Amino acid sequence: MTMKTNFLIIFCVLLSFEISHAQVGINTSSPHSSAALDIESITQGLLIPRMTTAQKTAIANPASGLMVYDTNLKCVSQNAGTPTSPAWICLSKDTKSESFYMPSISIDASTVVTAKTLDLYAEYKKQFNTPKTVSTGAPAMIPYFTAATDLYYYITNYDNTVLKINSLNASGVLNYDILKEADYATFMNVVFVIK
Repeated sequence: MTMKTNFLIIFCVLLSFEISHAQVGINTSSPHSSAALDIESITQGLLIPRMTTAQKTAIANPASGLMVYDTNLKCVSQNAGTPTSPAWICLSKDTKSESFYMPSISIDASTVVTAKTLDLYAEYKKQFNTPKTVSTGAPAMIPYFTAATDLYYYITNYDNTVLKINSLNASGVLNYDILKEADYATFMNVVFVIK
């Protein structure tokens, strides 16, 4: 083999190695080793695709983790579900959306019992996954937080003559006692706060 042939083989091997570990740097000649794309700037930002909620939900088989800016909700929105079962959630927080009341549920308080459990997160997810009625053009399910640990759980008020709250764990499982049969005025307020 000639020197030219050896050089060409070595060059091709190095080039193929570099292509297989390719990283793209914008405004940098040395992108960070953990990034496929590394953008550096002190005067400009990153602009991701912008679209309405309807346009976003019309994306066919959106990849898990796909992100867009939702112009209706005014948030960076991510598909936290799967391509076949998308679950769009807003990643950005504001003071209006950092907390919300748990959807209404029924708790059987017709007899005195102790150490009952109720999974507040499971009840919330069930209602968001299977709404009874959906307006024309709306997605079949409501976006929800995909893990119980995405939220903090609070009992802000309850009827302590009927209920005794024993514990509420980090995954939203409530342990309670029914002290006496409930009447029409019994209540419990549950608030979820986004972590």
